Amino acid sequence: MSRPSRLQRQVLSLYRELLRAGRGKPGAEARVRAEFRQHASLPRSDVLRIEYLYRRGRRQLQLLRSGHAKAMGAFVRPQGPTEESSGAGASGAQPDDGGGLRNPLDSMGSPETPPDGR
Repeated sequence: MSRPSRLQRQVLSLYRELLRAGRGKPGAEARVRAEFRQHASLPRSDVLRIEYLYRRGRRQLQLLRSGHAKAMGAFVRPQGPTEESSGAGASGAQPDDGGGLRNPLDSMGSPETPPDGR
């Protein structure tokens, strides 16, 4: 087996630093481990994505070390219907796509252009 590259050493160092920084914060260590496991299957040749994730991890490390962070969590989009929409007081009808409340994460893409192109 060959020696680890500089980028591999940097990523492993970031992993250790994130685990140390998140020691006293609830959910931090589990979140760090889950994030690294999620991206562990990236191909070694995908250097651009690895470098992007490395920079993102560095920013998260700065936030953890800043002293303002008390815990660590993640925003997760629900996979199916939630208990709120299927509660006992609900009429059973699903809201249509024409209006009403929407998930703010659904509009994260590019803004829609009007038909006249302006």
